[in-house]
Amino acid sequence: MSLALRRAPRMRVAEFLKMIRDRPDEERWELLDGEAVLMAPPGERHQQIVMNLGRQLATLAEKLGCRALPGLGLRNDFVEDYAPIPGLVVLRGPHLSDGYARDPLIVTAVLSPSTMHNDRGRKAEFYQGLQTLRAYLVVYSDEARVEIWSRGNGPDWSLRVLGHDDVISLPDLGGEVPVAALYNGIPL
Repeated sequence: MSLALRRAPRMRVAEFLKMIRDRPDEERWELLDGEAVLMAPPGERHQQIVMNLGRQLATLAEKLGCRALPGLGLRNDFVEDYAPIPGLVVLRGPHLSDGYARDPLIVTAVLSPSTMHNDRGRKAEFYQGLQTLRAYLVVYSDEARVEIWSRGNGPDWSLRVLGHDDVISLPDLGGEVPVAALYNGIPL
């Protein structure tokens, strides 16, 4: 005789948003493949990189009428069971009413050992499915390394890996960011 395990049905974005509506502000939840996941508080090193990156991106974004913001969620109307929260999101257009962007221009992730697999795997796949996304920056926290996934006007993505002395070219923001600037104040 065999026993089958019954798996809970996948949560949909609408159910997820209802679930987190009354949660405390300090709790950060993501919906990953139909499962609500409480995010651990990021460490100081991680947050310093996010702040450094945020300053650099905000300066470029503001010149074009865009904004760079941390802590926003992302949604894709064609994916019903996924609503991640990347490190930073660069957007243009009207302000969000619900904290979830559907049309990001640039998305970033600062890698932590516990999130590396998702950030470079399933989340990267989700982000690349967003039609407005032009670049996905994966920033390492334990070494001066940035992976830039970018696409031109077509559907194909290309990958560039940069080190400490390189510069991140962001043509959609009309500028560039030195990789070294992301690690200001952080011993490597």
